[in-house]
Amino acid sequence: MKIRIIITGGTFDKQYDELRGELTFKETHLPEILRYTRCTLPIELEINQLIDSLEMVDANRARILDSCRKSSEERIVITHGTDTMTETAGLLGSASLAKTIVLTGAMVPYAVSGSDAVFNLGCAVSAVQLLSHGVYIAMNGTIFRWDDVRKNREMGVFETVSGSSGEA
Repeated sequence: MKIRIIITGGTFDKQYDELRGELTFKETHLPEILRYTRCTLPIELEINQLIDSLEMVDANRARILDSCRKSSEERIVITHGTDTMTETAGLLGSASLAKTIVLTGAMVPYAVSGSDAVFNLGCAVSAVQLLSHGVYIAMNGTIFRWDDVRKNREMGVFETVSGSSGEA
């Protein structure tokens, strides 16, 4: 079972730019993460865009949807910024593609000590292999359905809207 990982940027792929004193994008960390974790699954990486999700507009989301539609793989993981991840999940979920799509991200960049990127990616890669067709978000060790999730900005976690357990 081949998995496609569509890379869109977000905190996941940010790194500290010492000259500018800010977090920026240079390139994706996914090849390094997959080597580090010794992942042996056949994975196709696709850099769709490298932007902060707060800068995403409808055209950016349309690019992600187009990549999902064109993908020959039925199992897709999308790395995405956490601030607008639920909006992209909503667009993808509404499209009702006959694929399993799991979005994930990080609250702390992979390049920074204490990052949750590797854990969240591992959860997403496992989840995409086990879940039925649909769109999900994998964050904080929990799998959420696209239509029952929100980001709790005060606590820095994702949670269900309905108040149920959150598992898909």
